[in-house]
Amino acid sequence: MATLTYDEIRPGRVVKHDGKLFEVVDSHIARTQQRKPQNQVKMKNILTGQTVQKAYHASETAEEVEMEKNNLEFIFQRNSEVWFNPEGTKNRFSVSLDRVRGVEFLKSGTIVTGVYAEETLVYTYPPIKVDLQVTEAPPAIKGNTAQGGNKKVTLETGAVIDTPLFIQQGDVVRVNTELKTYVERVTKA
Repeated sequence: MATLTYDEIRPGRVVKHDGKLFEVVDSHIARTQQRKPQNQVKMKNILTGQTVQKAYHASETAEEVEMEKNNLEFIFQRNSEVWFNPEGTKNRFSVSLDRVRGVEFLKSGTIVTGVYAEETLVYTYPPIKVDLQVTEAPPAIKGNTAQGGNKKVTLETGAVIDTPLFIQQGDVVRVNTELKTYVERVTKA
């Protein structure tokens, strides 16, 4: 495990604080005239979701937890639980919805990346681009297309995104899961 100086504690890092694992959500280094700089950090407990604020002074350090990545197969979501299989096994487990990024673009069988710290799942993230079928698409309306002409369509996972007017029900579209935007049409209906 690496030791981080006060200015290396940034969002996305996982640190140990009071013997528990915390993900750094926000950090801001404050430098005032008469005082030494300090890093004001907001952290979220990985297991409980509780947020904590702490100021790390220039002389303080934090212990960074090493992260591992494993592939997980998405099975289904029910209420606020999301179920996964480690790839190649049948050892199902569930995690809370707040640990799963881009769940609205996951369909059964999709392989996601699980990020672990000390054998605890911190979060998962989907592939950057996924292909999904359009299940509902309103008809294209002629008129003001000076702004590019978009319409909202519903995908097979229930997600709603903006697409160009030519997208129809039954089309398969490619979606960027990070930006949550339409990329291109893969096949026509």
